[in-house]
Amino acid sequence: MLEKVIKNISNVMVDKEKEIELMLIALLSDGHVLLEDVPGTGKTTMAKCFSKSIEGSFNRLQFTPDTLPSDIVGQEYFDVKTSEFKVRKGPVFNNVLLIDEINRAVPRTQSALLELMEEKNVTLGGVTYPLPKPFIVISTQNPFDSIGTFPLPDAQLDRFLLTIKQGYPSPEKEKSMMRRFRENNPMETIESVISIEEILEIKKRVKEIVVSEDVEDYIMSIVLKTRSHPHVEVGVSPRGALAYMRAAQSRAYIYDRQYCTPDDVKALATPLLAHRISLNVEGEVKNSKESIIEEIIDSTSVPVEAK
Repeated sequence: MLEKVIKNISNVMVDKEKEIELMLIALLSDGHVLLEDVPGTGKTTMAKCFSKSIEGSFNRLQFTPDTLPSDIVGQEYFDVKTSEFKVRKGPVFNNVLLIDEINRAVPRTQSALLELMEEKNVTLGGVTYPLPKPFIVISTQNPFDSIGTFPLPDAQLDRFLLTIKQGYPSPEKEKSMMRRFRENNPMETIESVISIEEILEIKKRVKEIVVSEDVEDYIMSIVLKTRSHPHVEVGVSPRGALAYMRAAQSRAYIYDRQYCTPDDVKALATPLLAHRISLNVEGEVKNSKESIIEEIIDSTSVPVEAK
């Protein structure tokens, strides 16, 4: 599965195997992805390529300060012709929802995402409607541009399974990208390589991946250290610990194992935990969230024979 998706997306994106792997982990873990990087690094293109690789429905929203909750989830309205209240479902009722520049929407609009991201359903007119399965939100944001933006609250950040930072490609890879886009747009050649049925079946198998008590203790040791670190104001929540375990199971499945290893836990530490902690004043001056997570991983004893 990973090879098919990587090959498909690599027709457009250059040197993004690790990022594609993380997005697959989020999909198999019932999680959501926050693509965070400077403009022009391919965040939206990556999300579109990923959605096209999946045989499912897709919709894209561009968040602005005047975006309303009804623009996302839909609304109940009164039909004059029939004299009845009806429901108009919003673009969220798709398998993949791409939200561009999520931090440009006002807090009221951002709050509309809380229920659908956590519970995978939407309430309209007092009636709860389930979202399609699988369902994943892929959001993008520029972490450096503060003009006209509204920072995401901790409650919303905690609902993202992974934060992915793509960074700039190497000069050689960037030249390869220039040649690739010189005459044609390779986005037009991308086709779905995984069906909805395959994804749902794989998600069932992921839940059967064994998580030994040693690996559980390893995860908990890392999580507890985020709560007691002197530079951390708020550590990883129990929701984050549960997400950590699920993501480790998904990574083990992708690497064709029936059990999780400490390597799965270590590989996911920074993208899964960094956005879930809040630093105190001293921590913001001296460290970044990523450096604190790396410090915690380096100082935590690794189980030797976990299977």
